Amino acid sequence: MTTVAQSEGRPTDTNFQADARRRKWRQAGLAYLYILPAALIMIFITFYPIGYQIYMSFTDFTIGNLRIDTATVLPTLLNPPEFLWLENYVRVITGDLALTNYSFVRILTFNLLWTFVNVFLHVAIGIAIAIALDTKDLPNKRLYRSLFVIPWALPSLVSGMIWANMWHDRFGGVNLLLQRLGLPGDTRWLLETQPFVDISIAGEPVLVLPLAFIAALVANVWLGWPFMMVIATGALQSIPREVYEAAEVDGASKWQQFWRITLPLIRPAMVPAVMIGIMLTFNQFNVIFFVTGGGPLGLTEILVTQGFKLVNPQNLFGVASAFNIIVFFILVVLTLITNRVSRATEPYYA
Repeated sequence: MTTVAQSEGRPTDTNFQADARRRKWRQAGLAYLYILPAALIMIFITFYPIGYQIYMSFTDFTIGNLRIDTATVLPTLLNPPEFLWLENYVRVITGDLALTNYSFVRILTFNLLWTFVNVFLHVAIGIAIAIALDTKDLPNKRLYRSLFVIPWALPSLVSGMIWANMWHDRFGGVNLLLQRLGLPGDTRWLLETQPFVDISIAGEPVLVLPLAFIAALVANVWLGWPFMMVIATGALQSIPREVYEAAEVDGASKWQQFWRITLPLIRPAMVPAVMIGIMLTFNQFNVIFFVTGGGPLGLTEILVTQGFKLVNPQNLFGVASAFNIIVFFILVVLTLITNRVSRATEPYYA
């Protein structure tokens, strides 16, 4: 009897486990309570608009459907849109839109080329300038680095408008400089419709590059290479000088030192920067919009500028929603690919 009484008065393992679970739930509940305000804000300003955009992508939603009945408790549309299922998606991909010179395949191809050419030049110029400024006895290094960061520090909107004026065919600084040098100074950089690259497959344009591509490319390269220079400079300064001194003793040339020492050692820092550069350039709205406006004849449109123009001035909200959903999935695929490539640097951090 004594043993049974003692065992009944002593807490069991089951009681301990129950108390532990209750404490865990109380702690979790407190944590959820703390994040509830932020979660509600995210629901209203992020998840609800995304969900509503998905709904609009399956309808013929236009500006005429925006009228709301304010007499009801919850806002309701006076003129609900018609449900179209996948028709908007088919129209976007097949080019069945009443837009000048619209081709989804051409815009996507141009967008990808625009992205990778820009990022390649950003990285190449940024690393080259960083190595030049890393020279041991170079005077005024800090001054040069501060000046070179200015293009990156300027808002891209301001830079885009400056370069649009620079490329003006009559009053732009580029043509005026060419005239001073005795070269033809009447090139219509932003208006020339005759492309210097025109690739079509089965009559469908796949890649068309007008002179405006060069104009936008120069503007965006000028805007983006300082970022890569800053990253490369930090990576270069982490490389011990003794490594280069040992390589010189072994008879390695400067070119061999670059390929065998510099490039492998700055790679862990540069690869994430390249991934960021790819995502930012793919969605770079301001440079294209303010330098070329997507012209001439829509030949320099990228996905984000075309999606914007479907809303303003076309007011095709349903089509624009479907267009942007497709762009979202393209970005998901691009992100997965870039993340896969980024893992190649993991051994360098070990």
